[in-house]
Parts: sequence; structure tokens; C-alpha cells
Amino acid sequence: MRFDHLRPLRAAAVALSAVLAVPGAGVLATGVLATGVLVPRAAEARGAPESFADLAASLLPGVVNISSSQTVQARANGGGGGGNGPEMPLFPPGSPFEQFFHDFMERQHPGGRGGPPTDQGPPRRMQSLGSGFIIDPSGIVVTNNHVIDGADEITVTLQDNTSLKATLVGRDERTDLAVLKVTPEKDKPLHALQFGDSDAARVGDWVLAIGNPFGLGGTVTAGIVSARARDIHQGPYDDFIQTDAPINRGNSGGPLFDMNGNVVGINTAIYSPSGGSIGIGFSIPSNLAKNVVAQLRDFGRAKRGWLGVRIQQVTQDIADSVGLHDASGAMVAGVNDGGPADKAQIHNGDIILKFNNQDVKEMHNLPRIVAETAIGEQVPVVVWRDGHEQTLQAKVAEMPDDQQLASATGTPDKARPDQPMELSGLGLHLSPITPDARDKFQLNQDQKGVVITEVAPNSAAAQRGLHAGDVIVEVQQEEVTTPADIQDRVDRIRKQNRKSVLMLVQGQDGLRWVPLPLTGDQRQPG
Repeated sequence: MRFDHLRPLRAAAVALSAVLAVPGAGVLATGVLATGVLVPRAAEARGAPESFADLAASLLPGVVNISSSQTVQARANGGGGGGNGPEMPLFPPGSPFEQFFHDFMERQHPGGRGGPPTDQGPPRRMQSLGSGFIIDPSGIVVTNNHVIDGADEITVTLQDNTSLKATLVGRDERTDLAVLKVTPEKDKPLHALQFGDSDAARVGDWVLAIGNPFGLGGTVTAGIVSARARDIHQGPYDDFIQTDAPINRGNSGGPLFDMNGNVVGINTAIYSPSGGSIGIGFSIPSNLAKNVVAQLRDFGRAKRGWLGVRIQQVTQDIADSVGLHDASGAMVAGVNDGGPADKAQIHNGDIILKFNNQDVKEMHNLPRIVAETAIGEQVPVVVWRDGHEQTLQAKVAEMPDDQQLASATGTPDKARPDQPMELSGLGLHLSPITPDARDKFQLNQDQKGVVITEVAPNSAAAQRGLHAGDVIVEVQQEEVTTPADIQDRVDRIRKQNRKSVLMLVQGQDGLRWVPLPLTGDQRQPG
């Protein structure tokens, strides 16, 4: 990421957007997260209106400005070693900007920010400005979570400049949504907006973005839906509507309308190298927002379905190695002990093709489908296992607040009599997990499998990111405990004329499935 086009933002402006890591430019959030693949419905195309004025006039009263503030403790010397460096901007706790600028300032003034502050300055009030919209005349307002995150005071300003104190009803970090409550003034009814069907929005449809940034009053921009189901790699529910309607800082939490005046999205992020709009904006689909907002109103938090699996993308190499024709579905790379998947007998290495009668075209679809499934519902799960489809039954549970992956249990392995071995054509040198290997590669006492002792440079294994110290746990979804086990599995796959062999590898980043392409070479002693 280049730094020459990024400038530290102060106080109010800072809290309006946060840098998300996207190579080559910054995604300025106004927020993150949404849900899975949306299936467009057939609809009649509509031409551009002669003017948006009548539509905008009917919608503007329902869009509000949101000002939130919190007290933060400032460092008198900016946190630098001698007080000579520039002061680090203040951000809401947990903001992506916080870590970004901490790293940036550390590079500019090394050693000056590592220790504790030498003294404390007076507390400061930090303000964040954004937008929102009214969905209920009783005073229910929707906005982005990051607009009000950490705030101890929230003010909602209507289009006529009426200011109302707001209380937080509930918020959800995963989808960056928040619900507020204001009390309308007597004889001043609030203008409520309606959610529309975001699934019906098609690429090329006209949309209207309205915000109320910086308390200046409503601003209206128009554009089209540029793309659907955009994933900006910020969470399991990413599925943004992309639009070229200009969305600038301060429009966070504002609505995106269709030509019927219904809210089809909540403006949340922009892709920008400069901080201003370049015509690439992202909105949370209304069909996701409706469900989350309803739960925030009812429970103060979002309640999601949970399956209890860790998954990875199915590549064509993986599909070939397990006999699956298309690279589709979500491959299970881990199952939580005692979770719904474990109870349903879903195994590590299974590829989930359908969940609750919905196709899982790719890994990214599954989290959304599961999250939107009713808690406690028994649903069919179609998996690919041992070369054919199987249908299992899983009872969806509620997603825990703090998911802890269950650690494996077992007794330490004894030293194996097998000798180290080289897998020809794969660039791997293998060894059983001996006490010496545990010490050398700092393996857990309960680690099972076969340890990689060496990876040949420029080999298939090196290209797939394998390293010495990684442990092969399974080959072709079968456990292995010795190098000979792995060689036998590889030989068997070669005889089946498969293009690749699939290995479950335990590395520093956890378990993952790695397909290794096979060659015609035979085993050589190592």
C-alpha cells in the first residue's frame, strides 16, 4: 500500500472512515461487512428519469445527521520520546485507522512510541459525524456501527435542524450496523423510510444515495448499480452492492434508494486512493440489514445461526483430487468438538455443496446461509465425501459470542521406527514426529501426523506455501502417522491417474487443505 496519498485525518473527519487493507488503494470505511451471494430476480428495466427532484424531496426528511462524541485521554507530548514528533490522531477504540497510523508513525519516528507515555494531557472530546435514516415514526434510526462506536453521547439532527438526543438500542460489529432510538418532539412527526428488496436490484439499475454529512443538510447523488456480491475481504458476510453514485465521507450509514424510493442498501465503504469518491462505493444490502435490524430491536444484538466448522475455498486442484467435477462448495478444514457439525457427523475434508436446500457455489456463500438459518432448525446438508454425495441432518445452533476452537486431545506419540523419507516429485522430506522433531520444530505434545523437515526450493510444495515444521495430518481425508503412510496414499492416487493429491496440513496459521500436483516420477530413497 502506498502512503503518499494518505493523510492523517483529525477529530471529526477521522472517525468517519477507516482504512481497510486493499492493495493499491484504500477502502475508506465508512464500515464493513455484509452477506452472501444475492440472486437477482427478473425485473423490467427502467429508463433514467428526467429529474430526481420529486423523488429526492420525498426522501430527504427521512435521512438524518448523526453526531457522536466520546472523551479520550490525550498524551501531552503526542506519545513521542522527546515530544518533538507529530501527535498521533485520535480514533475510536478498535478503528482500523488506529493500528494503521500507529504503524505509520512508528516508521516515521522509530523508538519514539514504543514505551509508556511520559505524561498525560487533559481529556479531549472526540467527535464522529455520519448519516442515518428513520425506519419507524416512533423514533427508530439505522446507521453504521462505526459512526457511534465507543460514543458516550449521540445526537440525531433532522433535515429541519431539529436535534434529538439518541440512545443506543443495539449494534452489530460483524455487519457494521447500529440501531438508535430518539423521542420525537410533540407535533413534529418523524418521516420514516421503507426497506426494499435488494435482491431485485440489478446491475445497471438507477439508484439514489442520500446522506446528511457534517450537519450541512441532506445531499443527493445519483448513479447505477455497478456490481453485485462484492467481497472486499473484511468478514464472512461480505456481499456489498457496488455503485458509482458518489459517496463521500460523512455519508456513512446513509441510505441507497431504488427508483421506487425504497432503501436497498446502506452506504458503508468507498474505494479511494485520495479519500474522496472516485465512483466506487459499497452498500450493505437491505435484505441483510432488515434481518439484523429486527434482531437489534428485539434483542439488542444479532442472533445468528452457527454450524461450527472452519472452511476453505475449493480450488480446481482440490476438486480434481477428490473426484469432484466442478470447483464449488466449501471444504471443511476443521470441526468444533460438540458443535452442530460434529453432532451431524460432518467430517474434516467434507465439501459442503448444499445447506438447507441452498446451493453453496463457493466458500463465501456458506457463512451467510448458515447465519440466516433459524436457530434450532434441523436442516439437510449435502456433502461430497469418498467420491459421492451424502445428505446429513444438522441442527443449527446460535453463534457463540466468543468462538473458541476446541484443541485436540490425545496422548503424545511414541517415536516411530520409520526412517525419514523424500516424496519424489513433490519436493518434501518427511519424518515421523519423534521427541527430537518436537523439540526442533516446537510441536505440541499432542500433535499427530508427519512432520515436514525440508521443502525443496521451487518445488510444488514450496509454491503451495509449505514449510519445514508444518505437519501433514491427513492425505486424501485419511489420517497418517508415518512417512510410509503418506507414500502409500500418494502411490494409490497416482495409480488412479489423479492430477493432484490432497493433504491436510497443520501450520502456524492453523489447519488447511493443500492440493499438491502429482508427477510421473516414482519414489526415490531419501
